[in-house]
Amino acid sequence: MSSAEPFNPHSVDLDTVDPKAVVCYLNSSPNDYNGRIGLRISALFVIMATSSLTTLFPVLATRIPRLRIPRYVYLFARYFGAGVIIATAFIHLLDPAYEEIGPASCVGMSKGWDSYSWPPAIAMTAVMLIFLLDFGVEWYVEQNYECDQADVSVEKVITTCPGHSTDGANSSDEGHSSESHDDCHNSPHKPSTTGHDAHHGHQFLHSGDQDAPTPIALQTAALPTTDSHGHDTSKDTIDIESHAFLTGESPASERIFREQIAAFLILEFGVLFHSVIIGLNLGVVGEEFSTLYPVVVFHQAFEGLGIGARLSSIPFPKRLSWMPWALCVAYGLTTPIALAIGLGVATTYESAGFTASIISGVLDSISAGILLYTGLVELLARDFLFNPDRTRDKTRILFMLACLFAGCILMALLGKWA
Repeated sequence: MSSAEPFNPHSVDLDTVDPKAVVCYLNSSPNDYNGRIGLRISALFVIMATSSLTTLFPVLATRIPRLRIPRYVYLFARYFGAGVIIATAFIHLLDPAYEEIGPASCVGMSKGWDSYSWPPAIAMTAVMLIFLLDFGVEWYVEQNYECDQADVSVEKVITTCPGHSTDGANSSDEGHSSESHDDCHNSPHKPSTTGHDAHHGHQFLHSGDQDAPTPIALQTAALPTTDSHGHDTSKDTIDIESHAFLTGESPASERIFREQIAAFLILEFGVLFHSVIIGLNLGVVGEEFSTLYPVVVFHQAFEGLGIGARLSSIPFPKRLSWMPWALCVAYGLTTPIALAIGLGVATTYESAGFTASIISGVLDSISAGILLYTGLVELLARDFLFNPDRTRDKTRILFMLACLFAGCILMALLGKWA
């Protein structure tokens, strides 16, 4: 059969057929929308509620006055969500990108796309651009806040340790001075908000709070309390009142905010890209809708938990107190809006069409690169490898790792269906 002849799937000569014609035919998926509009509309509201509530939970937990939540609940949300984000990058983004624009796809065999393997190239480009952006933001903030650190003395840094003072203001605590001084040198936290330790505070927030809400909050925290068995009960819950610094206007907290919000916006940007594709596909899919519906609900809930946990530790200044709520709403609405668009074009949209595959493949590759950098660098490396404030509690470390792997494994399993 000549390559100039129209492709006839019922009469194929494997010696002369154009492989691209076979692959494009096998990958083609005509519109298979099959109605059930009521169920699809219900998905819009269920996903919106689930995404919003799971994202808002960690943020609410750190902002409602007098609220105390078990620390392990917060750690679960944080590290389970980190595992979800990493699995999303590999299983839910990079693999579909290969199917859409990879070398073995219809697009990948077409002229202009067949000269290179584009999914890893686009993902790598996204990783390097995000690295430059992350480094540039940190460099810019350091340069602009350098003058705020120049006049800070060593004595000021020392006074940030709870129970220690150099001006005699805490003379009534002399009995604790030696113990407090030792804590300053031996504690794995070494909290500080000024001067030479301002970057240390940034690293703590960048890495996540594992033993205490924040390094800044520890300045005014009470001394550890123990029960009859000697267990430190001060670390069993998160005291939301100690998060008052979140609305602080100090130069240190402003600097930490600027660096933290840049990293978080990169993360949310990548997740929102992915949420758009998910919502659009859910609106137009046919018989697979019954399976895809619950999978997407769990998918968005897990991702929302990770997003909210990371968002909850950012020290938003008072002038931007609305921002965490807006970011939660943005995540909660993205998939439902994309789903509504999908419903609007459900009878005409072909998810496996040539143009649709290019758009989905490029967006998935970009999102994969963003989440790969965020998951491996911002979440894993900063939390576990390069975190000077990493907890020394072996039980807590094992719990964090268990949550991380649980999130990664469960999200990878969901990739079998979506």
